[in-house]
Amino acid sequence: MEDTRVKGPMKNPVHPGQVLKGLYLEPLELSITDAAKGLGITRKTLSQLINGHHGITPDMALRLAEAFNTTPQLWLNMQQNFDLRQAEKKEKNYTVRHFWASSGTGLQPA
Repeated sequence: MEDTRVKGPMKNPVHPGQVLKGLYLEPLELSITDAAKGLGITRKTLSQLINGHHGITPDMALRLAEAFNTTPQLWLNMQQNFDLRQAEKKEKNYTVRHFWASSGTGLQPA
């Protein structure tokens, strides 16, 4: 069976908090305090998100989508891409057994 996995390093996606700050808060001249109030969260929570200490949760994605006329998927996809890249950059200290489907015989060990 053909290997369809993407090979090579992914681009380095930025944390969605940086996107929020650079593409939404700064152009609108929104302070963290004002944006946090508008989102119904604490300033500390938004600050931690913008500084990359916390990720985008489904609840936060819904809030951001409504506030900035985007979609929750946009925010969750950014977070997922960021998280996946971070995981790929970590040293793997495990071994995975490879399997693939073989015509008619089920899964076969590599």
